[in-house]
Amino acid sequence: MQSFPPTYVLRHRRENLKKCSLRGLEKRPDFKFFTYPTALLPDLSNYVMLALDAPPLSPADREHGLFLLDATWRYAVKMLQFVDAHAIIERRSIPAGFRTAYPRRQEDCPSPEEGLASIEALYIAYVILGHDPAGLLDNYHWRAEFLKKNAALFG
Repeated sequence: MQSFPPTYVLRHRRENLKKCSLRGLEKRPDFKFFTYPTALLPDLSNYVMLALDAPPLSPADREHGLFLLDATWRYAVKMLQFVDAHAIIERRSIPAGFRTAYPRRQEDCPSPEEGLASIEALYIAYVILGHDPAGLLDNYHWRAEFLKKNAALFG
């Protein structure tokens, strides 16, 4: 079995953990969480960051680790500026067509239907890269709806 670098998550210190879609992954050995703005960024030289307006993630990226921002859309903008000031990292987006199941009420979300929850984006990325996604959605309340909405894309 191929091993992959751990997934790095930079989580905003004000992220509401009761609503956080990544809750429960903190204890997994294949994840490393960092707190914004107090944590120093790890070496990201062999990582790609999931972001909007970037080339789509593809199986060609499978040798890279994943870096993900975990915050509301409003906080993510500041966090992105922080990452840009402290690291050089390639960006990749989730290919078009995937739909969220997360019920959004945020006005600053780019598109309520296309703005994926962190766990949804991570799950899709794992599938694209050939990582085993088992257990990622175990604590995600909208798991069944998300998988149903995107069943044709997971083929």
